[in-house]
Amino acid sequence: MNILVTGSKGQVGWELLNRGAGKGATVTGVDIEEIDIADKRAVEKLVGNLSPDLVVNAAAYTAVDAAEENVELAFQVNRDGPANLAAACLAGEIPLIHISTDYVYGGDQEGTYVEDDPTAPLGVYARSKAEGDRAVSGILAEHIILRTAWVYGVHGQNFVKTMLRLGRDRERLSVVDDQKGCPTDAADLAEAILDIARQIHQMQKVPWGIYHFCSRGQTTWHGFAGEIFRLASQYETFKVESVEPVPTSGYPTPARRPANSVLDCSKINRVFSIIPPPWEQSLADMLARYYNRVK
Repeated sequence: MNILVTGSKGQVGWELLNRGAGKGATVTGVDIEEIDIADKRAVEKLVGNLSPDLVVNAAAYTAVDAAEENVELAFQVNRDGPANLAAACLAGEIPLIHISTDYVYGGDQEGTYVEDDPTAPLGVYARSKAEGDRAVSGILAEHIILRTAWVYGVHGQNFVKTMLRLGRDRERLSVVDDQKGCPTDAADLAEAILDIARQIHQMQKVPWGIYHFCSRGQTTWHGFAGEIFRLASQYETFKVESVEPVPTSGYPTPARRPANSVLDCSKINRVFSIIPPPWEQSLADMLARYYNRVK
């Protein structure tokens, strides 16, 4: 199977390129240097020339706080880009897997979010992603919208690497403890995407639509940070002595974040037999790969 990945230099795109061959797929990756997905004609030309069996959109404007000032750019990348890809896929009769986010939900709900829950995005980034989801579903029937959460990995910038860097330089850190979610390794997400790609390539009747994928279990950013240092301490010694919990009100940011963005992943298990690993296990695996890579 030939797969085209947009956003190939991002965390998930990078993992897709590195893991595709192991799943029997030929993966072609493009990023902003090769294609601006907000350019409709460029997208039409790229998809038309390559004619892949499947497109995975891993491209996104993910700077949550910066999006509050760069509104037009956020919507160009997160809404118009997916719309252009969906239109090009429609013309070529190509299915599309589009990566979305837990931030499309408002966060005021008790318990976990399921795919049918209404969206209530709180900031520019979240609104642009929600509108990207609507654009894809409104243009192309043969789509999978995969909502994920708190993505980190060995490649690119993310919360795990930020904590490791700060822990080397500071004795005390303060991390928000009243936002809860599901940390997700980009490697696990890439594996799930490739598994879904294989299955929909073989299915006679594909159950298209929205799915959730994130690691099992939930934590807060503070709990996540604590586990990062607990696990990483076997590989290096940190200067940090304490990680203090603080409320969101004590760490103001330009963009509001959902207090609860815990996703229910039972649908992806039921339909595609994909069971995400526990977040603690995935974090341990990622750190093992990270430290092996940097040595």
